[in-house]
Amino acid sequence: MTIVLGVTASIAAYRSADIASKLRKEACNIHVVLTKGAAQFITPLTLQTLSRNPVTTDLFAETADWHPGHIDLADRADLLLVAPATADIIAKLALGLADDALTAIALATRAPILIAPAMNGKMWLHPATQNNVTVLRSRGIDFIGPEEGMLACGYEGIGRLWPVDEIVAKSTVRMRSQIELAARPGDCVFRLGSVSWLVGVPFMAVLRDRRRCSSAGEAKIKK
Repeated sequence: MTIVLGVTASIAAYRSADIASKLRKEACNIHVVLTKGAAQFITPLTLQTLSRNPVTTDLFAETADWHPGHIDLADRADLLLVAPATADIIAKLALGLADDALTAIALATRAPILIAPAMNGKMWLHPATQNNVTVLRSRGIDFIGPEEGMLACGYEGIGRLWPVDEIVAKSTVRMRSQIELAARPGDCVFRLGSVSWLVGVPFMAVLRDRRRCSSAGEAKIKK
């Protein structure tokens, strides 16, 4: 399963390395999209090493193929996870802006989107941010967090990134439910750890190519 992990300009960006590493251990294929501001907190090389895939940092630096790289990621994604998500990215997503790689992918993908906010508590509680969250939730976008605690800015209150293990668990559950919801009678659901795939023969970790199973003993058939 493919997860596009969006990392934005929060001090909590360093925790995206742990998220990427743990999702890899859950047999997920991770593609990191790093905003310009996020690169001030964590390097592309770190995330490339942990995800084992190139990191996207620039919407206009896509030269590997004629097919736009951000559209390719949008099409391949089974989940778009934005962690950490700043007030800025939440506002851009609510407005439907597409001025960088991450926002363009968010606008183009039809995969579920999960947002893990991290910011100053006053920014999170500001009516503008809360209105943007309401707008995104009305479109079916899920949020996890933030939690309360001591913030990097020196304040204590709500705004901390949700625990990494719980973000990873929520991501895998969200993907599994999406896959099983999309399965049709006769499709096969193969589980590895906490991740599920629709599979055919031979086993293929793809959602959109629904092939039939020839061996019920190798996979669970969706009734």
